[in-house]
Amino acid sequence: MTGLKTVVSVESAPAMHWVGDGFPVRQMFSPGTGNGALDPFLMLDYAAPMKFAPTKGRRGVGPHPHRGFETVTVVYQGEVEHRDSTGAGGTIGPGDVQWMTAASGILHEEFHSSDFSKTGGNMEMMQLWVNLPAKHKSAPPGYQTLLAGDIPNVALADSAGHVRVIAGNFKDYHGQDHHGPARTFTPVDLWDVRLVAGATATLQLPEGHTAALAILRGEVGVGAEHTAREGQLAIMSRTGAAIALTAGTEASILLMSGKPLGEAIAAHGPFVMNTVGEVKQAMRDFQDGKFGVIS
Repeated sequence: MTGLKTVVSVESAPAMHWVGDGFPVRQMFSPGTGNGALDPFLMLDYAAPMKFAPTKGRRGVGPHPHRGFETVTVVYQGEVEHRDSTGAGGTIGPGDVQWMTAASGILHEEFHSSDFSKTGGNMEMMQLWVNLPAKHKSAPPGYQTLLAGDIPNVALADSAGHVRVIAGNFKDYHGQDHHGPARTFTPVDLWDVRLVAGATATLQLPEGHTAALAILRGEVGVGAEHTAREGQLAIMSRTGAAIALTAGTEASILLMSGKPLGEAIAAHGPFVMNTVGEVKQAMRDFQDGKFGVIS
């Protein structure tokens, strides 16, 4: 039987910074974190709960480009409106997810929803960047709305908590498979894990895949020797096929696992390609208006 994955490192996120005027985030990792240990994941921004006063204006981020990867936005509290140059758009609220494939190039914007702006309230969300294989970086851009009601919410054994399966497959303690609704280009598991205080849980993951735990709230023992706390990222080994967790407090965790691409990365701002030349071409294409317009 294959054993447990072990902790490679526990990384602490830097201080909060603003993305636009609507998203106060801590960047829990970036393309250089872990020296490739997070492949195929590129970046994770987490906006912890913050209360916003009502406004008649718009808070968020205006039109900006992306190429070469996917963005995954999960809303925990509040509402976010999205529009992009494919003509897609919509509003996502608590528990909903947007999975946007930038691929060959897209323009998009993200704002607090009009209704949320009028009433104010708590906003909490995260955005994950997932790299695309070189052969798919030139694919047409696309967009998936994953509503909370379509995301499996699976109870853990011994009332330890539950797992929302956004992408990939989760096998419950009865041996039943639960598949997330997201369509992915390569095997990726993305799970929203909630544990009750004092609970223990062992989560099965593929041998050889990247795995990491972003602790959004609480304190969690990972394996026998490490503890990760709010605002920290536990990077796991690729050997082993399970992660053992013990919740010191009630905890909220984003679990990421994926098949490593093993390809060169050239990243500059909103462009993630395989070579510097491809990044420069992306910049020229954006300047030439080839990413379309938001209508």
